[in-house]
Amino acid sequence: MNGPRTRGGTTVRSTLRGWGGVTAMAVVCALVAFIALCLPRTAVTTDGRAATRTAHTTPTAQTKADEDCDDPEKQTLAPSSADGDTIQAIKNREGEKRKLIVGVDQNSYRWGYRNPNSGRTAELEGFDIDLVHRIAEDILGDPNAVQFKAIPTDQRIPAIKDGRVDMVVRTMTINCARIKDVAFSAPYFKTGQQVLAPKSSPVKGYDDTLANRRICTAAGSTAYSTLEADQKKGELPSTTDISTTVPNQLDCLVRLQLGEVDAVVTDGALAASQAAQDPTVQLKGEAFTAEYYGVAMKKDADDLVRRVNQILVDYRGDTANGWQASYDKWLSATLGKDAKKSEPPAPEYLRRT
Repeated sequence: MNGPRTRGGTTVRSTLRGWGGVTAMAVVCALVAFIALCLPRTAVTTDGRAATRTAHTTPTAQTKADEDCDDPEKQTLAPSSADGDTIQAIKNREGEKRKLIVGVDQNSYRWGYRNPNSGRTAELEGFDIDLVHRIAEDILGDPNAVQFKAIPTDQRIPAIKDGRVDMVVRTMTINCARIKDVAFSAPYFKTGQQVLAPKSSPVKGYDDTLANRRICTAAGSTAYSTLEADQKKGELPSTTDISTTVPNQLDCLVRLQLGEVDAVVTDGALAASQAAQDPTVQLKGEAFTAEYYGVAMKKDADDLVRRVNQILVDYRGDTANGWQASYDKWLSATLGKDAKKSEPPAPEYLRRT
């Protein structure tokens, strides 16, 4: 697609509300992100499992793999500042290639997005982007030594396995299915799945009001796998249409605005940002899962995993320029000033090899 989608001769740009030009630009970016775009650099203990029910709902597994896995967010390696083969290979890159290559999102408001108001370069900004800069500074001594690659949701794992990126920092939930394919850091953020729908909608949350409704999710997301598993178990109405999947979450907001779906299910942290983009929609009901975001890397990149875990320890402890400062800057406006519900659990490092 080469331009904004139209409806009755009117561009999406004229129908979007709220965030104005930023949303319109992000829509175009989201709709063309079917393939990864290479973007040059411009500019912690809780028990409970990733993507499991909170106390008010019945536990459910996202995938068959979950049945044989406990506490995936704890299956990571102990921190270390030592350089290993993976890190040394990154440091050995020469010239303009001496950068950390990171898969990110470019259209998740306040997480990883291009801000057209930041000047001619429209720099990537957000909570995830701050973390990337911190990792690059620690490993390469330069927070700007980053090559960003925009990656659709369902391409995060392939991009890591294929070696297209050194890591993915893209609101990526740690779960049992994924730790079979990639290695994760300790959690750096806590969230949960939530329903987003128009304020005028009769949908009240993740309940029977979703019967005969069309729901949009991102392909390859934990949201879709949860809906699929719940529908098979009879915990989601059989008449709920979950067939609409898109490459990126912002595409779901566009579908909702165009009336093509009735609700969106995604991480509450992302849904809150989408509600900030469009004041005609809102979160419906409470989060119905507990999930943890982690930095994803190659399965055998042990030294890099340990290094990132050490960086996260330092990042959480840095009260001036670390995790809390980034939360205050990017997320407090949408998730509230009290960051306690979003703080990652105290890390446990149960993976030995």
